[in-house]
Amino acid sequence: MSTTTLSSVFTSTISRLPVPAIWASGSAKQRTLIMGAALAVLSNALFGVLYAYSHFLAPLSGTQVFIWRMLAMWAALVGYLVVSGRLSLHIGKLKQLRAAKQWAWLLLPTPIFLSQFWLFMWAPINGQGVQTAMGYFLFPLMMVVFGCVLFGEKLSRLQWLAVGFAALGVGSEIVRTQSVSWATLWVCGTYPLYYIIRRLQGIGAITGLLVDLTIFAPFALGYLCFIAPSSLSLVGGSSFFIMMLIGLGILSVLAMKTNVDASQMLPVNVYGMMSYLEPALLFILAITVLGNPFESAMLYSYGLIWLGIAFLIIHGFRQLRKASQAKKASLKIKTA
Repeated sequence: MSTTTLSSVFTSTISRLPVPAIWASGSAKQRTLIMGAALAVLSNALFGVLYAYSHFLAPLSGTQVFIWRMLAMWAALVGYLVVSGRLSLHIGKLKQLRAAKQWAWLLLPTPIFLSQFWLFMWAPINGQGVQTAMGYFLFPLMMVVFGCVLFGEKLSRLQWLAVGFAALGVGSEIVRTQSVSWATLWVCGTYPLYYIIRRLQGIGAITGLLVDLTIFAPFALGYLCFIAPSSLSLVGGSSFFIMMLIGLGILSVLAMKTNVDASQMLPVNVYGMMSYLEPALLFILAITVLGNPFESAMLYSYGLIWLGIAFLIIHGFRQLRKASQAKKASLKIKTA
């Protein structure tokens, strides 16, 4: 099926959805915001699935699951680029970087990317699941701060309320647990830098992923061959593990691509606030799938966070309504 045919099918499908007026007749900026919001929701849902994925890959350790995930992602990404004929396009973009400083700037966020993905797979099965989820609750707050400081983005009253209640909820949870773990600090302190740097670089999601995964692939293979050969034997002798790891790679590429694309389509503060959906999903999965205990004392802090998310949703609906009303008003003026 050609790209033109796919585009026609996509446009036809969109026209049947409940938002055709905004999508079909709205401005390019409005369509970008709608698409960015949709991608943000999808990426958060996919990351929620991935958070519980390692639970079904026992007896592989968290580090081993991380290694396999990186290799599966690399294989899925390269396979997609080869089949779609886009590999040369991304290689061409990288060939434009000739100076050592350009490559150093490009590779700067790669260690952050790798460390975050390791922690994401390691934490749920090593007693750091709740602490890591707390880091993801703090992450959007840090994104909002970066958006205000670096890009001069302004928050509406509802967004301030959302930030305030979320901050109260996170603060309450920190007081309740009497500590902030290294996992929490690492997530909220370094992950925002990855997205900010990629945003400043103007590097597309696929190109960035290709660089990060290709650099790490040889090290991952070396780990499996020389440090954890038992993992290689276990996976190679089981069709279940092979299929699960293929799924892990595909889901990981989709989650990361949609996440980075959303971060580049949305204002930083809007993207940061929508990121509260992910830790909320991680919390639900930790209780229902991973079997982590739920304490009644957590109702207060998480209730405040969910209230903040409710304000964010209200803000989003108001923005869509204003955009629709503005479009209708402009059409009336043109026809008058």
